[in-house]
Amino acid sequence: MDRRERDRHAAPPCEETTVVIIVLDVEQAEADLLAGALTCPHCSAVLRPWSSASARRIRQHDGASRLVRPRRARCSGCQATQVLVPAWCLPRRADAAEVIGAALVAKARGQGYRTIARDLGRPVSTVRRWLRAARGDQVEWLRCQGVRRTFELDQDLLAGLVPQATALGDALCALAAAVLAWRRRFAGHAEAWTVIGAFAAGRLLAPP
Repeated sequence: MDRRERDRHAAPPCEETTVVIIVLDVEQAEADLLAGALTCPHCSAVLRPWSSASARRIRQHDGASRLVRPRRARCSGCQATQVLVPAWCLPRRADAAEVIGAALVAKARGQGYRTIARDLGRPVSTVRRWLRAARGDQVEWLRCQGVRRTFELDQDLLAGLVPQATALGDALCALAAAVLAWRRRFAGHAEAWTVIGAFAAGRLLAPP
């Protein structure tokens, strides 16, 4: 599997004929789309450019907002609509991966949702929903993604994983190791939560 394929991850369909594809390198994904080098994650037919999705603003960790208008594509085989979402933002979320990631790190360190909401400048109800969507099977799934990616990229790093006090802590450590492995393999400089967003196919949290 080459880097282009590693940087492109399909998330579960938003609806019957729409597929969300999380892309780590937006410019490369656009170039590949125009060159006919992107394929449908479900039927493997070539994807064709097909306008853009609606623009929306995503809140960043520093409080600023960033405008994103994801590229759309159409499968030449199954005719499904594809939406190429940058890995730094998450489908159906108004906050960037780095914001939600910071909340998860704080939770793993033992902070409560009210403290996290205050520190991040986010509504208490929003942060509480995030944390409720990051437990149980979802946390174990995240840990498995981190372990799998680390094994694929630099399995020697697995020996350095130290058990944490919580399952969420274990998941975050595995994902951090996967980011380090990716950077070593590709000499990449993408932000950590952007890489994690790609590895998790945009699913840092369980679907709302």
